[in-house]
Amino acid sequence: MADNSDQAIKWLRHSSPYINAHRGKTFVIMLPGDCIDTPNFTNIISDLALLEGLGVKLIIVHGARKQIEQELKSSDTKSEFHRGLRITTQSDIPSVLKAVGATRFILESSFSAGLPDSPMYGAKVKIRGGNFITAMPQGIINGIDFQHTGKVRNVDIDAVADLLEEQSIVLISPLGYSLTGEIFNLSFADVAVKVAIDIQADKLIAYNDDGSIQTEDQKAFRELTLLRCEKFLVAQQNNQSNTYFSLRACYNACDGGVPRSHVVSSLEDGALLRELYTRDGSGTMVYRDHYEGIRRARIEDVVGILNLVEPHEEEGVLVKRSRERLETEIPYFTIMEKDSLIIGCAGLYPVGETQSAELACLVIHPDYQQSGRAKKLLTHIEKQASKLKLDALFVLTTQTAHWFIEQGFKSTDIDFLPEQKRSLYNFQRNSKVFIKNI
Repeated sequence: MADNSDQAIKWLRHSSPYINAHRGKTFVIMLPGDCIDTPNFTNIISDLALLEGLGVKLIIVHGARKQIEQELKSSDTKSEFHRGLRITTQSDIPSVLKAVGATRFILESSFSAGLPDSPMYGAKVKIRGGNFITAMPQGIINGIDFQHTGKVRNVDIDAVADLLEEQSIVLISPLGYSLTGEIFNLSFADVAVKVAIDIQADKLIAYNDDGSIQTEDQKAFRELTLLRCEKFLVAQQNNQSNTYFSLRACYNACDGGVPRSHVVSSLEDGALLRELYTRDGSGTMVYRDHYEGIRRARIEDVVGILNLVEPHEEEGVLVKRSRERLETEIPYFTIMEKDSLIIGCAGLYPVGETQSAELACLVIHPDYQQSGRAKKLLTHIEKQASKLKLDALFVLTTQTAHWFIEQGFKSTDIDFLPEQKRSLYNFQRNSKVFIKNI
């Protein structure tokens, strides 16, 4: 008995730096539906509850592929897959809803357990959910109509953050709803990655039945830089295993700004705790190895900014700026760079004696869109405006109205523009005007 106590004391002492490091951090957990049927499921739930008790803010995104497959099979229906995604028909939706709902109920009830002498005793875990995910159709890809299989359009991050502040575990299902009320079956990995990026999570953790990533000679990768991970994925691009898709999710999360992601075994008891609270870990960690940051533009950035914006100018999305004009306006610009490449820019132009400023030329390189970078750059600009004690930002746009609405901008009339800007309004472009109080 003393030996066991000594081991526990030793473990606690060695893990205390990790406990302190993870307290207050936000982790997004990818929990595939097939975890539920494994003997290790109750241990996984206990470990997640322990993390919550140690002060980690948890968002669990669960899958239900196995449960959906079983439900469809019971009705003699077989799905087709393309590029790893189920093609969900209208007639499949009732089975999808039933399977996802049942999976969610099992997870909620598991966190509610608390018999004496069990790891969950006294945990009193609060599980919350909601319609956080707005979705849109996948559409037709390579001639294949995905029908009611969708992709994430938007995440109500404010609502999720509010629940985390209430010390609740947030449980998100792989379903999304369109603005017209349609229901879409979503990839739980895509949902988890989008949530992790948008809420600026500290980690994405993907449970996987294979555990750590293996080399060809069966040696485990304990750590992968983002660049090395990318090369591994390219070499394995024809691989359709759960391991591949878990690692792809980890890569996408880190590429979108999440500092670290992990693949851990769903079959190994205590794999999550070993990965997070011991020096050697148990799975595979993917981490960002490159420099990426936001800073004020300098005169030497002019060429990079021009290269970034010229395609949009040629399409008529942006007003054309000459090199000479950009050189004079460079103090107004902020850039986002990655490995010395300018991948984003935005201009903040205070207007005369007013308390407002124009947000102009917000551009993200095509290779880095859909990763939350535009929102990150906008947030940085808003902070700049606040430091200048400005009250409002306005923007003129011809093609990105919906995105600005999603960021809190309100449509307004040109009459509400400052006089200095209103007198220069180009009626031929007929730009829509949006404003946001800050």
